[in-house]
Amino acid sequence: MPHIAYDMTLPEVRSTSVVFASPHSGRDYPWSFLKSSVLDQHAIRSSEDAFVDELFGAASFHGAPLLAARAPRAYLDLNRSTDELDPALIEGVRSAAHNPRVSSGLGVIPRVVANGRTIYRGKIGIDEARARIRDHWVPYHERLSSLMEESRGLFGEAILIDCHSMPHEAIENISHPKGFRPDVVLGDRFGASARGDVMDRVEAAFAAAGLRVIRNAPFAGAYTAQHYGRPSRRQHVVQVEIDRALYMNERTIRPNANFGVFKRLLDGIIAEIAAIGRAAEMPLAAE
Repeated sequence: MPHIAYDMTLPEVRSTSVVFASPHSGRDYPWSFLKSSVLDQHAIRSSEDAFVDELFGAASFHGAPLLAARAPRAYLDLNRSTDELDPALIEGVRSAAHNPRVSSGLGVIPRVVANGRTIYRGKIGIDEARARIRDHWVPYHERLSSLMEESRGLFGEAILIDCHSMPHEAIENISHPKGFRPDVVLGDRFGASARGDVMDRVEAAFAAAGLRVIRNAPFAGAYTAQHYGRPSRRQHVVQVEIDRALYMNERTIRPNANFGVFKRLLDGIIAEIAAIGRAAEMPLAAE
């Protein structure tokens, strides 16, 4: 049987250049992987962006596709390059130039989950790493690339909203000039992955819903923003990180009592973001 690398939800009519993607909400944990881990089936989920694909499920009702990975982040990180291989985990990989993500155990095949907890008892083989990339990373990014190309062909521009969640503790100690802790962190690699007006309108959509928003700290965007964000080619990426405490119990990894209310709030935000990509509303970049 072929591997199913992602779930794809398409609108009846593609009416916006916006594409939504959730690379870290996958929860198909292979049994062989779970057996190879020192973590229990609860602890291994701590890196998962649980329920993010559900939160953004209204995308198709607003004319936008939603691409959601099935592979869990602890198994394979789709927001990393295929060359971010960890020699401390994978047999046969040579040490390369210093990469802080790989050094900390967060390469394309992660060595640790949240709080630096080790996943494996020992190393894994290079063939196993390559198989995961072949079966999951490659088809996911091939589909994402085609969605972006389709948007550019249909609308002259593509806007990717890369959807994530962040542990509440990651933002508890953030100091901000306005004196608040954010509900949402938007990343555009400090202007490198999205045009300013696109970023402004995405921020405005969240802010108008009453959410506190900051940019690029502590999350500015990783591989997806770096690889697909090409504002000069009318291809934009905005990474969205949402505080998990707004909709889930992080300890039990279950929706909390606010889940339904927050999802309805987010449905309205999705509609506003989708409107950014309506052909009649998009400002044309200078040639």
